[in-house]
Amino acid sequence: MGRTRTKAKESVSAVTNSSQSSSSSAAPAISALLDKAQELIVQCDFPLARKFIDRALVRDDGSVSEKNQAKEMMGVVLLEIGEVDEARELFLSLLPPHPTAPTPPPPSAHLYLAQLSVDPYTALKHYQAAIDILQTQLKGKAPLPAQGDGHDEGEDEVRSNIVRAYVGMVEVWMDPEYDLCFDPAASSTCDSLLANALQIDPHNLEALQCLASVRLSQEKTEEALAALLTFPPSSPDAPPARNQALVAALPLSVRLARAKLLLECDAYHDALDVLENVLASDDSSVEGWYLMGWGWWLVAESQKEGGEVEGSEGLTWEDIARDSRDCLETCQMLHKSQSDPDTPILEHVQELLGTLDALGITPSPIQDDEEGDGDGWEDASDDEDVEMS
Repeated sequence: MGRTRTKAKESVSAVTNSSQSSSSSAAPAISALLDKAQELIVQCDFPLARKFIDRALVRDDGSVSEKNQAKEMMGVVLLEIGEVDEARELFLSLLPPHPTAPTPPPPSAHLYLAQLSVDPYTALKHYQAAIDILQTQLKGKAPLPAQGDGHDEGEDEVRSNIVRAYVGMVEVWMDPEYDLCFDPAASSTCDSLLANALQIDPHNLEALQCLASVRLSQEKTEEALAALLTFPPSSPDAPPARNQALVAALPLSVRLARAKLLLECDAYHDALDVLENVLASDDSSVEGWYLMGWGWWLVAESQKEGGEVEGSEGLTWEDIARDSRDCLETCQMLHKSQSDPDTPILEHVQELLGTLDALGITPSPIQDDEEGDGDGWEDASDDEDVEMS
């Protein structure tokens, strides 16, 4: 019986060890966990992404590189869910003198900390540190980030990040909330920073847009417009809408800023083209409807004074002003329903609507399919839900 019992124990032990081995071998690799987390971040499912990153961070079998990547991803997730202080601490843990900081530190940690900094000098310091690391990567003295299957893609990413860092520095210098914008050296410093950015990528649209903003602040409107209308050279067989597609690929906030700059340069047709694309991708944008209304208002004013704007042929200034009013009223409605905090936009909208009232410009008549019990609005909402799902 004793021997039988021993065999039984051995059998149980073997089964247990086999089960543990099977469980261990079934555990996903940390790289797989991080890939899934990245996929969820792209899908904006931040709570679920956080769970996958947590699983990677508590594991003991990951490489140092994977652990640092997980920390950086967790910082991004924490930012997106509003836990800013926790995100800042994670990014700081990736930089010296933290004992576990990698060498060299990831430039992205500096870039995030620059954006989180409330002190302009700290922000500039982080941007410059990121540029120094990225320049070292570009010169081949440090490994390029993994990107796709080719070296060129990794190099393109590095160049793009350097340009963004320079643009970020210019924005700090131009920010009216800081005293730096009143510094006598502000204008020449911004010129120098943008020259560095455009030396890295002469046709970077965000850098050229930033240049346009600086030129407007220097009251050089023609140079500002030239920068906004500069695009990468194209082949003879490129489609006519190629430049529009390049602009459409920019982040929404950048496109809105671009439209505003174009309006300030009196390039109404180009501005309205950008805004049409913005509202096609997000028809709940308060700023988009505001700028569209303001744009049509400027076109109406020009038409009323005898000018003619491309795209407004065959329309009276009253027709255009009515389009402006429709956009402004949509903006006002969305501003209220979203409890938008941008008070200056609402004040300007109300001012323009008051002027349109005084001119006798009434809203466009409601179409038959918009009358009644509001079924049209319900259908639109249903369609939007399906797209979002």
